[in-house]
Amino acid sequence: MDRQKKQIPIDEQILLWEEEINTKGYIQDKASLITVVRILTKSGEIKKLSQTLTLAAQSRAQQNGYDSLVLEWLKTAIEHDPANKKAKSLLARNQWKNKGNLFDQLVYPRIRETDNRALKKKTAEQYIDISQQFLSHAEEELDDLTAQNLEKGSEVEVKFNRLTHLLEKAIEETAALLKATELYEESVTGVFHTAVHYEEMQKRLQSLEEIRVQWEEEFAEDLDSQTQSEIDPLAELNKMVGLQSVKERVNDFYRFLKYQQKRKELGLQTKDDQSLNMVLTGNPGTGKTSLARLLAKIYHQLGVLPREEIIEADRSQLVGAYVGQTEENVRKVVEQALGGVLFIDEAYSLKREGQTGNDYGQTAIDTLVSLMTGNEYGGKFAVILAGYPEEMRQFLDANPGLRSRFPQSNLIHLPDYSDDELLQIAVQAAQDNDYAMTESAKLELSDRIEKERVDDTFGNARTVRNLVLEAIFKKGSRPFEEDDFSTYTLLEKEDFESPSDPSAEKPLDRLNALVGLDTVKSEVTSLISFVRMQQLRKEKGLPAVPIQLHSVFTGNPGTGKTTVAKIYAELLKECGMLKRGHLIVSSRADFVAGYVGQTAIKTKKKIREALGGVLFIDEAYSLLGQSSGDFGKEVIDTLVDEMTRHNENLVVILAGYPAEMDMLLESNPGLRSRFKKFFHFPDYNVSDLLLIIKNYAGKYQYKIKVEAEAFLTAKLSETEINGNGRFATNLVDEAIQSQAYRLIDGENFENLGEDVLYLEKQDFEAALKKLID
Repeated sequence: MDRQKKQIPIDEQILLWEEEINTKGYIQDKASLITVVRILTKSGEIKKLSQTLTLAAQSRAQQNGYDSLVLEWLKTAIEHDPANKKAKSLLARNQWKNKGNLFDQLVYPRIRETDNRALKKKTAEQYIDISQQFLSHAEEELDDLTAQNLEKGSEVEVKFNRLTHLLEKAIEETAALLKATELYEESVTGVFHTAVHYEEMQKRLQSLEEIRVQWEEEFAEDLDSQTQSEIDPLAELNKMVGLQSVKERVNDFYRFLKYQQKRKELGLQTKDDQSLNMVLTGNPGTGKTSLARLLAKIYHQLGVLPREEIIEADRSQLVGAYVGQTEENVRKVVEQALGGVLFIDEAYSLKREGQTGNDYGQTAIDTLVSLMTGNEYGGKFAVILAGYPEEMRQFLDANPGLRSRFPQSNLIHLPDYSDDELLQIAVQAAQDNDYAMTESAKLELSDRIEKERVDDTFGNARTVRNLVLEAIFKKGSRPFEEDDFSTYTLLEKEDFESPSDPSAEKPLDRLNALVGLDTVKSEVTSLISFVRMQQLRKEKGLPAVPIQLHSVFTGNPGTGKTTVAKIYAELLKECGMLKRGHLIVSSRADFVAGYVGQTAIKTKKKIREALGGVLFIDEAYSLLGQSSGDFGKEVIDTLVDEMTRHNENLVVILAGYPAEMDMLLESNPGLRSRFKKFFHFPDYNVSDLLLIIKNYAGKYQYKIKVEAEAFLTAKLSETEINGNGRFATNLVDEAIQSQAYRLIDGENFENLGEDVLYLEKQDFEAALKKLID
């Protein structure tokens, strides 16, 4: 997508829009239109503003009809420029269209000469009342028709002239009918009754009926368009964004069903009907539910099912909690779906691997198969199953009875949408809510979509619509200085920007603030600089050097490996390499299962959690295992495969002791080739540990007295703790508890003053004794 759009002068842009209206009937780039309206409103160029509002009204009327917004634009255009004939003509066009039901009130009851006097008098009174009401209303409508200042010879003026003539004739005939009815009423009431007035009334009624027919003919085209509101389901499918392969499959299926229908009409025998049962696979938000609803409409339209209703069900509605309840639930749902379609999303949830014998998911499947094939309900409803591709494949393979009811030709896969298709869906979602998106908003949304698309759980169209709704909420909740039309109809770049925490400390600052680790900090900073440079080269269209980000962190426990890994993940997100930048900390227990086949599944699940971020495997050497039947090797093999598959969408950090880590890497050549960055975390020296202690205590506004500091320096120098930073923080925690016990144990602890701020030598003595002994 072109990220630069050339600015066109407003006069030239208006001419281009007029041409677009003439050729397409509407203006595609509504955001630019609204932006120009905003500019012209501020600049006070009222004639151009009037012209632009007229174009906006034309465009919207073509797609939405003459709604209140179109009428408001046209009225505003005329207010700004009373000489705007186009706006007047369009406004008048809507006004005559609204007069189609003018004659609806002109309905007279039947009157017969054979009726008795009382009934004749009552009917005559009704005639008088109806005629008087119509004449009062019709005179106002006639004034409205004749008051229009329309362009001479225009289509609208010709239409108005015809309507005016018809309405004048209707008023004339109604007035004559009123007079004849009044004379008729007098003759009915009097001694001498004559049929002359009755005949006059019938004559006028006949004339009014002819006028009514001519009036309705003037509006026939609009009435026809209103009755054609029902959209053909196949046309509705073809209008959907993307899904080209799906459209081809459904169109083929549609033509085949019509072909079979024609064979039946010709009397040809079809021993085996085509199954209507479908399996729809695809990731979230790819349109599975929408397609199922359209298929139900198509089945009904072709006459293969008597109803177009679709009954949606899931595990909670089908699987019961005790013996007999599941069969009852499934039968109830099937009975609701008779004549239509039963749709089961995430059908594989009915029976999952590892479920206990008390689970009735398999009972639900067996009952459904029985009802699909039995004499009672078989062939009287269609079943559509939907879910993730791999899970649906495994589910159907594990249930051959169910699989046999769904032919391979009835399996439709809905692919993920491309970024361009998702942007089209977003634009449509905005339009559905009467918003337009600026080009900068589209660019920002494209970046958001790219960041959201991390793994198979990406919600496709659902995620995009949520982003649009989030932008609308952000737009409406933000205080705005200027209250113009664009405030309510235009989504701009800032509406789609990700929320940021200005107070959050930058990851590089946090890295530099860490105690010690000078070599590690230098190496990480150098690597991030290299990553930024390669990203910059890509943006400029230059070849980029392949980036190796998988790393090995070696060092004793408590030397800062996990802390640096978290910062590393955030730095990679900041420079655009990772989409989420989160850290998943794991160990052997998160990967290795107790039986064959499950370790790979467990490993893939953990990797899926980490996609878009960093997977940190602590004590990674433990994956090697000690016995021949250990499943650790399966973890390593799966990890190597998944790292290749996900490429830059996943960064893996292996952590542990140096010697053991070498053994792990040597166990698999593929593993060794993927880890070329090594960071060694040395033990902390005494001064580093003391600084960690002071910083950690300072976080909670504790201070360490001089004699306590001297005690710690001496004691840490002679204590074997392997420079462990975790030991330092644990020591402070214990000292704080010791201080609390010491002070609270006194009698006047409510008047302690600044004593609560200081940690003394005796507090650390007690803490060391507890940790070392």
